[in-house]
Amino acid sequence: MSITLSAETRKDAIASIARFADQELEVELSDIQCTHLLEYFLKEIAPSVYNGAVADARHFLQARLEDLDANCFQGEFTYWPKGSTVKRKR
Repeated sequence: MSITLSAETRKDAIASIARFADQELEVELSDIQCTHLLEYFLKEIAPSVYNGAVADARHFLQARLEDLDANCFQGEFTYWPKGSTVKRKR
């Protein structure tokens, strides 16, 4: 599964990379260079972040599923008190 960005997000990411390079690295990058750098991030680094997020979600859901019986259990056949017998008409 490849990680893709919407056109608007992609545009914002490229602008952010250009700003970061200019302000933090004091390097001016072209839009093409920023686009290539973004592609590198998406192919090389983003899958690790994505996999971590999926693992976090799995742990969260597993913890909730472990509590499912305790939170959602409903006792069965509780109308009659325990120890009483059902009397049938003959």
